[in-house]
Amino acid sequence: MGVGVGVGVENEMVAVPDGVVTLSDRRTQRSWTAEVAAFRMSAFPVTQEWYAQVTGERPSAARGERLPVEGVSWWDAVAFCNALSVAEGLTPAYRTGVEAENVEWDASADGYRLPTEAEWEYACRAGSAGPRYGLLDEVAWYRGNSDERVHAVGGKQANAWGLYDMLGNVWDWCWDLYDAEVYGTYRVLRGGGWSDEHWSCRASVRRRSHPTFRIDDVGFRVARSAVPVSRGR
Repeated sequence: MGVGVGVGVENEMVAVPDGVVTLSDRRTQRSWTAEVAAFRMSAFPVTQEWYAQVTGERPSAARGERLPVEGVSWWDAVAFCNALSVAEGLTPAYRTGVEAENVEWDASADGYRLPTEAEWEYACRAGSAGPRYGLLDEVAWYRGNSDERVHAVGGKQANAWGLYDMLGNVWDWCWDLYDAEVYGTYRVLRGGGWSDEHWSCRASVRRRSHPTFRIDDVGFRVARSAVPVSRGR
């Protein structure tokens, strides 16, 4: 079912069932298991057309309506989620404070938000157990086949749950802090991008960056809770 603002195939929201996922971090050699409640995730990364419809802005380095929006910070993604929620008459998921680094997730809100890291990996895997949900060249744009540029969303095969570009094309911002004790406010990025080598385009790969960071291979996709959920780790 598509969303209300700028309804189109690129804005479709996919139902993701509840389940359990095991995440891992190569840096710390740590792994942990997380329960995931049922939720909805956008079938594609947010496109430049959708972003412009909601915000009136076109921040991307490359231009194209069906290209994923890039050059957006974590804060830009949070602002988009709230603006889209307001436009559709939903309760915004995020409360932002006066201080630049202060944001709270209202888990009872029915509005749009960023996926948690656990939700992202669980949705990316779509029941698969390997490093990817399909053959890399069939599911992802990466350094080996991208011709050094971003591509229109949906150009590669979807995973078993109908989610496209979960690997490659642009990295996705997630809600979670990466490691607050070591990296402070740095947030998690997932999925790999068009300029990355094959080893970065795997379901388990974690990347981090400051929430103000903007670059031409980082974008995001949106989620909505089916029922109220916890704020994550």
